[in-house]
Order: sequence, then C-alpha cells, then structure tokens
Amino acid sequence: MTSIQKLPRHGRIDTSHLSALSPAEHRRGRGAVSNPAGRFETTQSADFDDGWETDADRISDASLISWHREMARSIITRNQSPDISFDRSINPYRGCEHGCIYCFARPSHAYLGHSAGVDFERQLYFKENAVAVLKKELSARSYEPRPIALGVNTDAYQPEERRLKLTREILKVLSEHNHPVTLITKSGLIQRDIDLLAPMAEKQLARVALSVTTLSNDLSRTMEPRAASPKRRLETIRALSDAGIPVTIMTAPIIPGLNDAELESLLEAGRDAGAQHAGYVLLRLPYDLKDIFQEWLVRHFPDRATRVINTLRSMRGGLDYDANWQTRQRGEGPFAKLISTRFHKAVNRLGYDQSRRPFRVDLFRKPEPDNRQPSFDF
Repeated sequence: MTSIQKLPRHGRIDTSHLSALSPAEHRRGRGAVSNPAGRFETTQSADFDDGWETDADRISDASLISWHREMARSIITRNQSPDISFDRSINPYRGCEHGCIYCFARPSHAYLGHSAGVDFERQLYFKENAVAVLKKELSARSYEPRPIALGVNTDAYQPEERRLKLTREILKVLSEHNHPVTLITKSGLIQRDIDLLAPMAEKQLARVALSVTTLSNDLSRTMEPRAASPKRRLETIRALSDAGIPVTIMTAPIIPGLNDAELESLLEAGRDAGAQHAGYVLLRLPYDLKDIFQEWLVRHFPDRATRVINTLRSMRGGLDYDANWQTRQRGEGPFAKLISTRFHKAVNRLGYDQSRRPFRVDLFRKPEPDNRQPSFDF
C-alpha cells in the first residue's frame, strides 16, 4: 500500500503521481482510504504492498469495529464560538460508523490515540454514564437552561444507537424536564424518537436538522458509505415534518466540483419533503482531515481533484483551511459569494422560512440528582 501523499499548499496541483493509487488502498465500506498515525503520536508508519496481503485480508481488516465504554466526567460541552447558534452540546458517541470522508470531527480522534482515518470509523466510544451525569449537571444550583445541541461532533443516531439507546435516554431526560434541544443527523433512526420529539416541539422545545449532501446514490455511497441513502433522509424529513417537528435541511458540506451543482435541487427536494428551514456550510478541512480528504479525492475522483482543491483554496485565502470564525463556515472570494447568492435566491424562491421562533426556557424544571448508572450489556 502507498503512504499518504500530501498535495502542495499553494499553486497548481500535480496529481499525476497520485491518481494511480492501488485498488488495494480502497477499504470496502469505509470512507477513508488509509489509517495514518494520529498527529500526537511519537512514531509514524507508512503502509506498503509487499505482495502478501490478499483482498480477503483487507476486507476483514476494514470490517472490524470496536466499541469502547467511556465514563464521562462531564457531558455538556460549552463553546463560545460566535458563528454557531448554540453555546452547549452533548455528544453521546466519539468516532462515527457512518464513515463520512468530509467529517470535521475526524481530527478529534487523535486525542484518543487513534487515527483520523479508518480508526475514526471503527474505534468507537460510548459514554456509558451520560444520563446520570446529565441529570447531575441539570440539577446544579447554578445551571441556567439554554438549547442543547445533541450529536454535533459525531452523529447521535449512528447504527449502534439502535441497541444502546443512549441518545433516546438523553432525550427522555430533556423531555421530562422540559429542556430545549436541537439535533442534527443524517440517519433515519431519529424517526424512532418522534414520540418524544413531537410533544417537545409542540412546546417549542425541539428542532431537527437533516444533513443531505447529494441526491446521487453513487456519490453518497462514496462520500458517506454507511449513512442513510438520500431517499431515506428525505423520507425522514417528511416523517418529522408530518409529526409537527420543525425540520431544517442542511446542504452540508458544500464541496465545489462534487456536489455544489446540486444546491438548488437539494433545497427543492427538502422543501418538497416538508423542511421549513435551510442552511449550508462550506467544506472544512482542519488538521489531519485535509490530507485524508485529498487522498480520498485523488483515489475516487482523479480527474477533478486539482480543480476541487484549488477552488477550495481560492475560498480560504490560498490555504487548505482557515479557522477564522467569520469565514470558516462560508469561505470568501468570488466562488464563495456565488454559492451564497445561489443559496439565498433558491431559499427565497422556494419559500423557506429563515426566521426562528425562540425556544422556551421558562418551562424547565430541575431534576433530582440520580447517581444510578444504566447497565449496558456489551
């Protein structure tokens, strides 16, 4: 296997030496092409093909998924970012089986001693004591309620949630105590929790965003190999909307040269499915993600890799990533302005409601502390 090749930060990209990556580098059912060492590791290794590994070995390696228990000391994460609409979030899981190649959370796996590549998709963590810690934090004398964003870093409805039901138990706590919540997901599993979310929405306590990146099944399978199909996501928007739950379609991330041409079609499909609100975010490539995404791009789309990366850089001041709060979500420059103009024109034409009814925080009632911990058979 070939080690990761880094594209130059500026200027024209020569991908002639990268486009011939061996088919062995493609891990079936995975988003990332490789599994480089985390950026905090003291040693680095490079894979190479010595001729002894078989296709069966690779498929077996790619299919391994390990779940790890984690005892959280705190569960509500605070932020002061001025470019996002919430100041607190809960992430029941770390790592994500969906395998989305563009996920901005991939580099966070380095803090656990794992790779942002394939490890992010198969070395997964669940916070076993999340419900008990949440009750404790909500019951604190100093706690003041504001909307909690659930499942922001990694999807709160990834496949193992069917069995663990950790997200559902968290929602039960929030519902019981009338605490406002927002969720973002690309999984149809959220329909399971309509019985909790619909009554909360009726009291202005719940909203949901569905991330829909493309209407193409082929592109979706390549970018998001284990996530719900585009059709399933639109069906989920319909089910939530029919239940009276406000739904936002997030056309995110926008990747110029891959899915930007679908922007208007995505917004129209979301509107037809019942979404009331819409949003978009430009692809972000922090830390290790830039190399992992570029490697994936050259592997799967060698004919357009140069154009995609150069266009992204033109929206980031010539860099692979700009962390500036004012521009990191949207980019800057002519192409970024064009995407913004197209989005707002489509939103206005399709009749999306860009206003937001405020959440109710006056209904919140503090829970009694509960030090019992749920038991997970694992």
